[in-house]
Amino acid sequence: MTKQLPEWLTPEPWLNLEFSSADIERALHADSPNEKTLAALLSPEAANHLEAMAQKAQAITRRHFGRTIKLYTPLYLSNFCNGGCLYCGIAADRRAKRAVLDEAQLRHEMDAIKAMHLEELVLLTGERMPEADVPYLKQCVSIAAEYIHNVNIEVFPMPENEYRELAQAGCTGVTLYQETYDQDVYEKMHRWGDKRDFFARLDAPDRALKGGLRTIGIGALLGLADPRFDLLCVYRHAKYLLKHYWQAGVSISFPRIQPQLGGFQADYPVDEKMLAQFIFALRIVLPEIPLVLSTREAARVRDGMAGLGISKMSVASKTTVGGYSDDIEDSTEQFSISDERNISEFCDMLRAKGLEPVFKNWDATYRESASYMKPEA
Repeated sequence: MTKQLPEWLTPEPWLNLEFSSADIERALHADSPNEKTLAALLSPEAANHLEAMAQKAQAITRRHFGRTIKLYTPLYLSNFCNGGCLYCGIAADRRAKRAVLDEAQLRHEMDAIKAMHLEELVLLTGERMPEADVPYLKQCVSIAAEYIHNVNIEVFPMPENEYRELAQAGCTGVTLYQETYDQDVYEKMHRWGDKRDFFARLDAPDRALKGGLRTIGIGALLGLADPRFDLLCVYRHAKYLLKHYWQAGVSISFPRIQPQLGGFQADYPVDEKMLAQFIFALRIVLPEIPLVLSTREAARVRDGMAGLGISKMSVASKTTVGGYSDDIEDSTEQFSISDERNISEFCDMLRAKGLEPVFKNWDATYRESASYMKPEA
């Protein structure tokens, strides 16, 4: 029996509508923006209203986040992977140089990250492998939590009990991109491996929040499928999570296909103007959700988007295993970094724009008192 899409993801006909300039004006002045508002602001016609969208997005961002940009950095624990993702530089059939951090190497990485005074970290791996399984992740989370208050993971989907184990070890949140919500494209892009299971990935944020994690980051990899369809689905996913796990924090990222080993080219390329439009549109319809932009993007793009819809950014990122302390030579990066500025240079840019970098807004002492997330009945 073919598994059906959940009710919250049942497609609506908004993508088939043609929006006029008057429709965009109405969307920009909507008192209660909704999914149809988003469809209008994602439409090709809305590209002619980019300045008005930018102004509204900036006003909303300042109202809800002030003039602050929350900072974090990623740390790759392992690039071993059994997945067959066409778009990934560390897929199993790539001639990648594989590595995994041992405890001493992880502590060297954490020393280097701690020296940057960052207090939010994302730990990353490939798909579930003997070299990087849940016991290994638990050990890494526990070690990282000795150094950093806010430890998140961006790894393979897992059952609720394993998420609970990681929460008890000190993990605070999970980032898990669906990659694309188009099932046909998803099947084409994921040739083999556990990640080929569309629904196991789609349901993972529920399991993570039921397992006690406090935050969930979602998104679609822009370029795999029709980005307007994917972003409408991201919106639906966020609204569903906010309704059923109202205690949790939900954030949205906007990763685009970037150069990587294997030379994958996006079937639906998203240029910088489209990316800006999409960020403004999501900010207008989801005013209170953190919107995230990583160092996948070039410095000029990140400079332009900071505070203009985006409220959270990665900084000084490395996408190789052992990249911060140089303990491991020549491990293959998952994708190319476009913004290579160090933390001092990046913070100088923010302050020149009248923005304040935020290094910490959560404390590890909350781990002991926070109750596990429970879904709404």
